[in-house]
Amino acid sequence: MKRIRVIPVLLWKGDGLVKSVTFKNHKYVGDPINAVKIFNEKEVDELSLIDITASRQGRKPNIKKIREIASEAFMPVSYGGGITLIDEVKEILFTGIEKVIINKSAVQNPDLISDIAEKFGSQSIMVSIDVKKNIWGKYRVYTDGGTKDTGQHPVQFAKDCVHKGAGEILLTSINRDGTYQGFDIEIIREVASAISVPLVACGGAASVADFYKVVTEANASAVAAGSMFVFQRPHNAVLISYPSQQVLEQQLYSAL
Repeated sequence: MKRIRVIPVLLWKGDGLVKSVTFKNHKYVGDPINAVKIFNEKEVDELSLIDITASRQGRKPNIKKIREIASEAFMPVSYGGGITLIDEVKEILFTGIEKVIINKSAVQNPDLISDIAEKFGSQSIMVSIDVKKNIWGKYRVYTDGGTKDTGQHPVQFAKDCVHKGAGEILLTSINRDGTYQGFDIEIIREVASAISVPLVACGGAASVADFYKVVTEANASAVAAGSMFVFQRPHNAVLISYPSQQVLEQQLYSAL
């Protein structure tokens, strides 16, 4: 039985957590510490915590708050947001965070990937790639909360990041974010087949069936979601949840 990591992605904005739809219309969903405690009880595989405004606002990572959150987590936690320097990576890893996530810095300063990999190991660095189709229908990598088109194609960009030393790629479809329409199988398959490191698929999940589909049809190594784990449908009332281990074993692991 193959075990696939199922990762809640927590979007941190200001003092609380939010959730977006296509990277817009952020809705408050709770306090980070409370969310981590609930996910502890639900025995999640891993958590990703991303400060979504740090880079756009030119802010440094909030080490004190990151340490506080990491100290409450019983599972591995990755952190992204505002990371531009190797010294910041050192501080973050020393708080108990397992690995750092970089997004805009991977575009602006690709050598930071190499620096992190050389000093802390490739397993400590994940590159987050946010992708959507531009007005001509071409997939492109975006930064700054999905507002800036870098002009780079996600497949080549992912290959470049892996070449630099990235140990994992988090690929998020901006068009699918928060829509419950399922993963963008096409671009996930293209990127996964082009790289030699694990790819975590994110954006659009509504059910465990979506996890199974993206793993079997697009060769994703792990799956991530936001809305599915913080909202209760159909009215999107805030309710933190996570599939039971029994459900994951029956509908995902044993089916692979």
